[in-house]
Amino acid sequence: MELPFRKMHGLGNDFVVLDARTKPVDLGEGAIRAIGDRHRGVGFDQLVTLERTADADIFLRFHNTDGSEAGACGNGTRCAASLILTETGRAHISIRTIAGLLGAERLPGGVVRVDMGAPRLGWRDVPLAREIDTLHVPMQADGASDAACCSMGNPHATFFVPDLDALDVTRIGPLLEHDALLPDRANIGFVQVLARDHIRLTVWERGAGLTLACGSGACAALVNARRRGLVDARCTVTLPGGDLVIEQREDGHVLMSGPVATSFMGTISLG
Repeated sequence: MELPFRKMHGLGNDFVVLDARTKPVDLGEGAIRAIGDRHRGVGFDQLVTLERTADADIFLRFHNTDGSEAGACGNGTRCAASLILTETGRAHISIRTIAGLLGAERLPGGVVRVDMGAPRLGWRDVPLAREIDTLHVPMQADGASDAACCSMGNPHATFFVPDLDALDVTRIGPLLEHDALLPDRANIGFVQVLARDHIRLTVWERGAGLTLACGSGACAALVNARRRGLVDARCTVTLPGGDLVIEQREDGHVLMSGPVATSFMGTISLG
């Protein structure tokens, strides 16, 4: 099977985008893992599939490199939104995901902004394994403790640390992702607060590992930092791949703005 694709990225957070609007694409976990292999396949942090839906301009489906389905992907949503905004020539579009209905628009300078909706803060919403105050969750690994948790369509646990560079994220990230308090695992964010309007963030993504950027993780980082009283409603979030601007409106909705780019296009041969 010959499968056309587009390789895109947002701040180095990279995606293989498949268009299944005219011809369905039904890939098993094995095929997804093969495409995601950076040595023998194309390589991606997430696979994004464009599908038709009756109640929005596009339906987006996300898969991780391990083949599991993800509920949300902020940078992947921005990349796909850029394609649909260009295709339709419209200023705003609506996007349906399994996590809910989102909105997107293009700003000056090629920046795409997505309304990621309001965070869910209850322990069942994250979800956690038992009833706990989601602002102070007793999880810990070397150099990180006392997580703040929320859902941005997918589960996030945010740790606030004095020095990001002192952490061995590749070692403690997998341990925290699989903590017993996280029955569905979670994206693990490590935040260093630089100012009321500026934070640094590194994310160990559930099912994907260490990435250059994580859009939903940046949203969760701002939400949880605001809940702790550490930042204002609008922040620059500096990730290893670059900067996103995250803002939480008075109605709770979280807006994420940043650049997107197409790296190349090609065809995958699946035997």
